[in-house]
Amino acid sequence: MDNIYISFKYSIFGIVMRILALHSDFIKYEVTKKTKFAEEIDESMKGGQMDECLAVFTSVEKEDMTDMDLLVAEASKAVREIAEQVKVDSIFIYPYVHLSSNPSDPEFAKAFFPLFEAELSKDFKVKRSPFGYYKAFNVSCKGHPLSELSREIHISKKEEKEVVSEALASEARIRPQWHIMTPDGDLVDVADYDFKGRENLKKFANYEISGSRAADKEPPHVEMMKKLELVDYEPGSDSGNLRWYPKGAMIKRLLEQKASEVIQKYGGMEVETPIMYDFEHPKLSRYLHRFPARQYTVISGDNKFFLRFAACFGQYLIKHDMTISYRDLPLGLYELTHFSFRREQKGELSGLRRLRAFTMPDMHTLVRDMDSAKQEFINQYRESIKWMNGLGVNFEAGIRFVKEFFEENKDFVKQLVRELGRPVLIEMWDERPFYFVMKFEFNFVDAIDKASALSTVQIDIENTERFDISYTDENGDQKHPLMLHASIPGAIERNVYALLEHAHMESMKGKKPMLPLWLSPTQLRLIPINEGLASKCKEISEAFPGIRVDIDDRSESLAKRIRDAEKEWVPYIVVVGDKELQSGELAVRERASGEQVKMTSSELAEKIWAETKGMPFRALPLPMLVSRRPRFR
Repeated sequence: MDNIYISFKYSIFGIVMRILALHSDFIKYEVTKKTKFAEEIDESMKGGQMDECLAVFTSVEKEDMTDMDLLVAEASKAVREIAEQVKVDSIFIYPYVHLSSNPSDPEFAKAFFPLFEAELSKDFKVKRSPFGYYKAFNVSCKGHPLSELSREIHISKKEEKEVVSEALASEARIRPQWHIMTPDGDLVDVADYDFKGRENLKKFANYEISGSRAADKEPPHVEMMKKLELVDYEPGSDSGNLRWYPKGAMIKRLLEQKASEVIQKYGGMEVETPIMYDFEHPKLSRYLHRFPARQYTVISGDNKFFLRFAACFGQYLIKHDMTISYRDLPLGLYELTHFSFRREQKGELSGLRRLRAFTMPDMHTLVRDMDSAKQEFINQYRESIKWMNGLGVNFEAGIRFVKEFFEENKDFVKQLVRELGRPVLIEMWDERPFYFVMKFEFNFVDAIDKASALSTVQIDIENTERFDISYTDENGDQKHPLMLHASIPGAIERNVYALLEHAHMESMKGKKPMLPLWLSPTQLRLIPINEGLASKCKEISEAFPGIRVDIDDRSESLAKRIRDAEKEWVPYIVVVGDKELQSGELAVRERASGEQVKMTSSELAEKIWAETKGMPFRALPLPMLVSRRPRFR
């Protein structure tokens, strides 16, 4: 008897599935053996037959595991088209893993088939054989003019449907309660709070409550980062991935170095982990849905990976393999991730404020219990306050928690607000959408009234159990600890964003924009009055070890060279002439004060060293002679 078979492979948003459809006189099967992946069935599914039907042999592949709803919808659509073509009203679904050399996770496939059956049942009479069983079957296919038909069907690729985690979906569904907590511990509904004198807090609250992260105009720091030749958009990459020029890269590395010093001094042990992980890893795949972020995916051969959006995954897996005693707790692992990836939505991408690839100093600390978690939380909270104060930018605090946690820990929350010494925004959830019960964030509010989180710490109550991370207690028993997620500085790029936006807002008040001295690419510029004094400037520069000194030896006018130094935000400018060489005193232009003062080389060096004490140092990122420097724009 001739067979008609329509075998097709279709692609939608990277999903691939294989189906073999046979227009049949009948199909009959009988269960012979159960596998460990078998679904639970009653007697009626241990055997069966359907006449005059389309027998649909179906294999779910690894690539299918991105979006269950989309997979069911598109597979059903394709089967409907075949059924209409061969004019049948009965469909028999037969799970058939042998169509693929790259089958999906069995649990995913097991969940797919009942949904596939239910969707097709809306329009057809449908039966199916059970998933996870060995079966004997007979199928008799019709012989008619289409018996030679074999084709491959491609579904047109549509605009990408983004995979959204359960946490993001829950976040969108849950309606939180918003309050302001005062330093006295009073909890006031946002609508009833008097924001007089707290306009920045009001902007932060409005931004958070609105839920919108899109920027309707470009924040000022974008033009600043370009003019200063720090960083720029990269047209050769995906949006939200940037190029860093030498001066910007130096600033970034100094912030990274300082962050690592702070965290390692605190006790974080540095590790390094991969940037991509297997979508099908049994532990990681579940965690993906508990984290409020969108993923990048990478295909390698027949396998699919996701790019990490934090250092969580590698540190979890390391901790799982460690032997940990109660004496080791608290225990913190730390990684400076180059890079973390989050596929933020296009309307949200804006300069350095919101990126798709960023550098995150990420520490995860194991603690014995909730009392220990709260103590560690407040210690890290204090370190974060130090970081933000050291950065020199204004910030607002947000504390978020599950209502039940707050009811049990009111004094703890009040202590946090009291230590900060000013009111904070409170977000309270009736149910827990994430893996954490509580977190704080220190947010910078920029010139266009958008807020961005920098420092943050979370109390995680799920993942040590999920990843089977344990320690041995005093009695020799294995216990699951709790875990804190901390980024004391937040993303390094956002620190640069906050510094630039802060400089812009200061300039709106009539002050000169500038970076902290320890981060200024050039800390001191020497400008010889004429070309013949350039070599003398080189001699003077040797009196400033550990200070970034450059020399503007160009043949431009003195006035232009001074203006260019001002445009580059150089903190200290010294014009060198014969008078300065003879007297030994330098006429120093101080950007911060706007004054010009006289001092010796040693006095100026002492002043700069005092201002940068305790901060890391890197050499000039460009040639010392300005005449030797290329332009990056």
